[in-house]
Amino acid sequence: MTRRLATLEDLDLQNLGGRRVLVRVDFNVPLDGDRVVDDTRLVESLPTLRELSAAGLRVVLMSHCGRPSGEPDPRYSLRPAAERLAELLEAPVSFATDCVGPEAQSVISALGPGDFCVLENLRFHPGEKANDPEFAAQLAALGDLFVGDAFGAAHRAHASVVGVPELLEHRAAGRLMVAEVQALGRFLGGAESPFIAVIGGAKISGKIDVLQNLLSHVDGLVIGGGMANTFLAAQGVEMGSSLVEEDRIDLARELIERAAATGVALHLPSDLMVADDFAAPTEVRRVMVSEGVPAGWMALDIGPETGEEFASVIAGARSLFWNGPMGVFERPPFDAGTRAVGAAVGKCPGFTAIGGGETVAAAKLAGAVDTIDHVSTGGGASLELLAGRELPGVTVLEIDEEDPA
Repeated sequence: MTRRLATLEDLDLQNLGGRRVLVRVDFNVPLDGDRVVDDTRLVESLPTLRELSAAGLRVVLMSHCGRPSGEPDPRYSLRPAAERLAELLEAPVSFATDCVGPEAQSVISALGPGDFCVLENLRFHPGEKANDPEFAAQLAALGDLFVGDAFGAAHRAHASVVGVPELLEHRAAGRLMVAEVQALGRFLGGAESPFIAVIGGAKISGKIDVLQNLLSHVDGLVIGGGMANTFLAAQGVEMGSSLVEEDRIDLARELIERAAATGVALHLPSDLMVADDFAAPTEVRRVMVSEGVPAGWMALDIGPETGEEFASVIAGARSLFWNGPMGVFERPPFDAGTRAVGAAVGKCPGFTAIGGGETVAAAKLAGAVDTIDHVSTGGGASLELLAGRELPGVTVLEIDEEDPA
C-alpha cells in the first residue's frame, strides 16, 4: 500500500454542486495600507478556485496574513486581498469580518452555487496557530468538504491546515498544492543529472537540514550570500568584519568534508565585493578570497569572477533548485552577483525551480522569473520538503492507494 495526494478528481466535483467547500489558500500577501503590493499568490490560486466555482460549489476561502498576535489587527485584514481577488476573478467576492461565528455563517449562507467569499484573517484567533480543537471544529462547521491549496503554510500544523481536514470526510489537494509537491518532489526522487542546488541567504543555521539532505541528492552545491562567509572562514580565510556564524564553523567544515567524501562538487566564491561599512559604505572594492577580507571590511556580495563561475556551473545543470540571494541584493551595487546568478538560472536549459520570497524578488530583479519552470509560493515549506521532512498540510491530504500488481 502506498500513499498519494488526493486530488480534485477524487472528490467527484460534478456530484457536489451546491455544497460548501472550505479552501485553505495562502493569501499571506504584502500589503501597503489597503492595497495588495504583490498578488502572485492570489494569481496562483485562480485555477483551483475557478474549477470549484465552475462545478457549482459555494467557495469559502480562509487564510492567514502577516503575524498578528492572536487578536484583530486592521493592518493584517484580508479585505484588500478579497477586493483584489474579485478583480482577478472578474466576479463578486463577499467578505466576512470574522472567520468563525455568526458573521462568517451569515456571509456563507448567502452564497449561491459558484459564488466566492473570503473569511477574515485566521490568525486573529489564537486557536489557529495553537491548532485548538474547538477552533478547528468551528471552522469545519462552515463547510462540507475541504481543499488544501496553501503550500506556503503546509509546514505549519495549524488548525486550518490540519485540524479542519481531519474533521471533514471529503478532502483533497488543490491544483497549486499538487503542482508544488510534484515539482519539488522531482529533486528528491531521481532528479535528472547533473542536479545543482544554489543556496544563498544570510545564515547556515536556517538551512542546515536542507544542506545535509541535499548532499545525498545533488551533483553540485553552489554556496553564496552571507552563509558563504562561514564556509570560507571554515577554510581559514580571513573574513574581516563580515557576517560569520562562529558557532557554525565546525558544521561548515563537516559539510565541506562530507561533500568531498561523497563526490559532490562544492562551489564557493573565489572573489568578493567588500565595503568599509554596511549602512553607509564610503568605499567598495573587490578582493580575492585567497587574499582574505581586510580587517574592518565586510563581504556584501560575490565578485564578478565568482558570478561567471557560478553561471557556468548553472548552465550545465539538468535539474536546478535555487534558494537565497548571493549578497545584499536590495542595495546596489551589491545586487550584481544575485543578478548574474538569476540571469543564469533563467537561461538554464534544465528543469529549474526557485523558492523563497527573496529569491523570487531576486529572479524578478534579474528579469528571469518568466523563464523559470517552477516558482514556489512557499519558501519555508519548500525548504522543509527538500530537507526530507513531512509537511503536515500535505500528509493530511494523502490517501492509501494499492500498489499495482
